Amino acid sequence: MTDIVPAAALDSLKTLNKSQRMPVLFLGHGSPMNAIEDNAYRRSWQALGAEFGTRYPQPQLILCISAHWLTRGYWLTGMAQPKTIHDFGGFPQELFAQQYPAPGAPQAAQEISQALSQPGTGVPVGIDEGEWGLDHGSWGVLKPMFPAANIPLVQLSMDYSRPASEHFAIGQRLKALRDHGVLIVGSGNLVHNLRAARFGPGSQPRYDWAAEFDSVMGGHMQSGNLAALQDFQKLGEVARLAHPTHEHYLPLLYAAGAVHSGEPVRSFNASFQAASISMRSAVWG
Repeated sequence: MTDIVPAAALDSLKTLNKSQRMPVLFLGHGSPMNAIEDNAYRRSWQALGAEFGTRYPQPQLILCISAHWLTRGYWLTGMAQPKTIHDFGGFPQELFAQQYPAPGAPQAAQEISQALSQPGTGVPVGIDEGEWGLDHGSWGVLKPMFPAANIPLVQLSMDYSRPASEHFAIGQRLKALRDHGVLIVGSGNLVHNLRAARFGPGSQPRYDWAAEFDSVMGGHMQSGNLAALQDFQKLGEVARLAHPTHEHYLPLLYAAGAVHSGEPVRSFNASFQAASISMRSAVWG
């Protein structure tokens, strides 16, 4: 890949004011039903949202990288009113009725796109003006956190064909946005294998391979060895079982790339759904 160089233009955005540094989040979102069920995961997102304006400053903008928007190349939502996408099937009507009318941020999206697309960076980022919107990886966690839906929200797509190192490097370039009131949110899962999921009443014992992958990668997150997260496939069969396809892992690389060296981390939701979906989440900063 072409070396991704720092985006100096992200230090001088016109539409976003300099601010106290925002944290960066990785949220395990799991089942879409977590968005509406009264369970520990939804309550943890509600509690985290309540910390903005007290422990953390209020975001000027949320930039979300969801496991559910995969594209050729990279794109930012650039519409003024992004639609709520129900990108799932077989769930109750109550879930399909959910709406998250957060405004978009067309001008900020244009500025971020231009900064990331500077010549020589190797990562041109286009503007999507209506094809996508807000998928459940985004609104499913942000609606419990910020139910008023009054914070402008932009999604960044992921090019699944690109190497893990590129996704991490883009996260590194996004780092400067945190000093402009931008809350960066990666929404996926540290372990995600729906083929092996055990659905049913009560908790299901996690698989040994799921526990191993979660422990190794969670250890890197906790120790601050975030660059090692790019090498997840070195775990071989354990990695292949943890992620038959790894789109749910990639949002972690964006969040981890946006972390400054030495920043403290707070982990939560370190448990499993359906034996093969890790809900482990983290806040840095």
